[in-house]
Amino acid sequence: MEMKESESVVRQFQGEYRFLSNFWAAPVMYGGIVYQNNEAAFQAQKCLDDEEKRRFSNMEPAQAKREGRRVKLRPDWETVKVGLMYEIVKAKFTQNPELGQLLLHTGDAALYEGNHWHDCFWGVSLKTGRGKNHLGQILMKVREELRQADSSTES
Repeated sequence: MEMKESESVVRQFQGEYRFLSNFWAAPVMYGGIVYQNNEAAFQAQKCLDDEEKRRFSNMEPAQAKREGRRVKLRPDWETVKVGLMYEIVKAKFTQNPELGQLLLHTGDAALYEGNHWHDCFWGVSLKTGRGKNHLGQILMKVREELRQADSSTES
């Protein structure tokens, strides 16, 4: 997936769009555990044991990311990680309605998790403009679902 060139594009989750980042501090309950941010919730899912998952509940995002690299990965991780990310992102924007409104206010902008750390799976390399942008795609899907839910409550 290459980054589009148009006016309605969010190229990075910085500045006014920082709230789109998994590092944004917003409590999210997932699997019966409240995490302080989406990064911690996501990294915790690499574990199968609930006690191990709970260790992530109060971690700052960078610490959670580091710890997530050290845990024993669940055997099905590669097949479940995108679905888990979707569920966690959806939880963030439905459990924190003010963030859901901010996501809706991005309109129809294409959302790209542009980065300098060469994450071409979840995002897009700002150096090459290439990447799968799974996180951006998930955010656009959740935005559309919020929009659908909004329009069904208005009618």
